[in-house]
Amino acid sequence: MIEADVHSSLRDFLRQHGNRNFPHHLTMARLISRALRLGRPALMQTGSSVSKYCLSYLTPILLGDWSVIVIAPKATQQYLLETEIPKLQQWLGNNKKVRSGDRWQLGDQLLLTSPQSWLSDRLGSQDKFPANIPTIIDRADNLEEWTRQLLTISITVGDWDTLLQSTPQAQELIRNTRIKLTKSIFARPENPYRNYVLLASELELINRLCETLNQQQILTGKFGQFWQQQADKSNVSWIARDRDRGSLTINLAPARVSKQLSSIWQQQPVVVIGSFLDAEAEATTYRQRVGLNFEILTLKFTPNRQNNHIQLYLPDRFPMPNSRDFRQSFLAESLLLVGLSSSIGGLIVVIADDVPLQGQVGSVLAGEFGSRVKVEKTKVQKDNILICGWSFWNQHQEFLPIPRLLIIATLPIPSLENPLVANLVKYYKDQRQDWFRLYLLPAALKTLEQTTVPLRESQSIVALLDNRVNFRSYGKTILSALEPCARINYIDPTWFGYPDS
Repeated sequence: MIEADVHSSLRDFLRQHGNRNFPHHLTMARLISRALRLGRPALMQTGSSVSKYCLSYLTPILLGDWSVIVIAPKATQQYLLETEIPKLQQWLGNNKKVRSGDRWQLGDQLLLTSPQSWLSDRLGSQDKFPANIPTIIDRADNLEEWTRQLLTISITVGDWDTLLQSTPQAQELIRNTRIKLTKSIFARPENPYRNYVLLASELELINRLCETLNQQQILTGKFGQFWQQQADKSNVSWIARDRDRGSLTINLAPARVSKQLSSIWQQQPVVVIGSFLDAEAEATTYRQRVGLNFEILTLKFTPNRQNNHIQLYLPDRFPMPNSRDFRQSFLAESLLLVGLSSSIGGLIVVIADDVPLQGQVGSVLAGEFGSRVKVEKTKVQKDNILICGWSFWNQHQEFLPIPRLLIIATLPIPSLENPLVANLVKYYKDQRQDWFRLYLLPAALKTLEQTTVPLRESQSIVALLDNRVNFRSYGKTILSALEPCARINYIDPTWFGYPDS
């Protein structure tokens, strides 16, 4: 049986090449083999990074007599194609055809494709990928975001220009509407998110334009799509503004993508894999959010408690983030921690979403450590001190050195000051649903888990200076997501290489 072949082959490979500090390789490989053999869906939370667990699905793919599609971001594809697959194929003596592309071709046996290519095909019926081919979705932590981005209708400067050129009889109306929108949007004060809720008056301007063009039967393109879908209360709209370029983009997207995704799961057997998908092993909330509303094997592997833990510093008398003393205490604590960390080397990262606080901590640390301090820069050295917000960190973490010390000012709970977040929260409120438990808390947990997975594998130090963890009802859930960890409420000099006094 294929499960036995996969087990023995992967076991021997790991003995020869090392087990990568992921203790669940053989169990995960056997279960994926069984899922592929029976064509049954499965969902697995690994609690680890791709480089640690990918052999668990590559081995059954290469050994089985089936064709498989693997969906993964471009960076992951490149890693698999250049590093893992050649090494594993050489060990197995396997010559299965492996290719990366945006559509299925005759003779394909293992095709790696991007989430955007696969989702656009499944949601748009483009017939680029045949039905019934077993499909593995890796890095599925971001599946909801991938889908929402794909379904977002964005009206850009280019779309306005196209509309002007294609409808010369309505150019005056189009120009006037554009001018009024621009004046209204650019009159608003700056915010750190650079996006804004679409006001009723602004939406009315767009609707009036679209209705007029529709009556004249000349409404097409993005404007036609926007007008057709903006009346749907399950959609949210917002404006992204770039003051430096003097441009704006009007966006419309579904608040939830479960309805759209639910229609694609029966088209092929799927194995959904992510580092952290849900706080629960059954992944109930995650499955609801992505439309996996059917019987599916769910597993949540726990990290190696001996080797895969973070050193968590969580003081229990630190001022609350919204208190008057928090800013000064955070600056002092950051200066102390960074100073202690100079003895152990490695990148230091300070995450603070508050832009003024970023500037203050940057000035304080630069006064002590000079040019080592970088504020939201991607070109950093291992001895640098990087100061950034959560959005920057989420976007660039994968391409930066693993921090030896991570200092967190506040939990990554999405801010209601972000208009897109406010829109989504309003949607949950309108549905009379628990918007914190169903949206804000899962988003924070996912960000924390994605952040700490590589740190856990290198046993880095995390200083969490948000005292809400100790006093809010959701604190236990947050701490559970950070397990395994060595947790203390005082600064231990031995963590920084100093002898125990």
